[in-house]
Amino acid sequence: MKIALDAMGGDTGPDVAILGALAAVRARSDLEVVLIGPEELLKGRMQDLARDDAGAQSRVSVHPASEVITMEDVPVDAVRKKKDATVVVGFDLVKHGQADAMVSAGNSGATMAAAVKKLGRLPGIARPGIASFFPTAKNRPVMIMDIGANVDCRSQHLYQFAVMASCYVRLVLNTDRPRVGLLSIGAETGKGNALVKECYPLLQSSPLNFIGNVEGRDVYRGNVDVVVCDGFIGNILLKTSEGLAEAAQQVIRGEILKSWRARLGYVLMRGALAGFKKQVDYAEYGGAPLLGVNGTGIICHGASSAAALRKACLVAADMAQHDINAAIVRLLGEYQVEQDSVAS
Repeated sequence: MKIALDAMGGDTGPDVAILGALAAVRARSDLEVVLIGPEELLKGRMQDLARDDAGAQSRVSVHPASEVITMEDVPVDAVRKKKDATVVVGFDLVKHGQADAMVSAGNSGATMAAAVKKLGRLPGIARPGIASFFPTAKNRPVMIMDIGANVDCRSQHLYQFAVMASCYVRLVLNTDRPRVGLLSIGAETGKGNALVKECYPLLQSSPLNFIGNVEGRDVYRGNVDVVVCDGFIGNILLKTSEGLAEAAQQVIRGEILKSWRARLGYVLMRGALAGFKKQVDYAEYGGAPLLGVNGTGIICHGASSAAALRKACLVAADMAQHDINAAIVRLLGEYQVEQDSVAS
């Protein structure tokens, strides 16, 4: 299993990508990682960082790419103009069978655009999307889709998001019939904007295990496995959740420092607080899978640590090994009647 890793896409520099790649191959004996970026730079840093681990170093190689798409670049334009950009080169390796999956912590819009340009869409998929796991109170993650790839959607797109995310959760989390909820402003039937109202009957009449509308607070309760929304709402939900988790940790830290009693309490609760931090840490979920493209790709947080990139490489390998795309195409075929009814 070979994973292409964008070594220049994140905010933290190539050393973090190299360390993540080395950790990934140590964790899985059948894994190889190809670092995409400036060849001389990456090989030099590899020698320094893996000096004492020849075994891991032998399974991490470098493939040259001379350009980087920045966060300031317009995604589609940059993918078209920067033909030797790391994310473009990485998906080209996947396209030609030289890698099984691509992982990047760079510009998410450019990553999606490069994936679609190089790999194309799965048969029957109108729009690929980005999915993400969120923590819940029941210590079992919920998948949200879409979290930013498609700002404006039709009911057809939401329906297909539900199918793709359900398929992913079923295979990766071993959930027989994932519970699907439609994100809205109220749980009652008929609540929501025009898109939600139009999509509701499509999901209700489908073979999916649709449980109805869910509200924002339901996302974290653990009573639903897949939550469907457009990318505009999903991205706001994602960023709000990240901000809330960071704020909660800062508030807890501030309260601990206020008195000796609080510090004593911290000593007693240290294990529980560590568990909370682990649950809300994006590094634990291995990035956001691209669903609907004809290949395997993972988008990571721009500030991803080596641990986060290690996890992302392992998730990408599992995704490719499970052949999620074949399962999605097969499920869409089984739901052909419903798919035809939402085509527009």
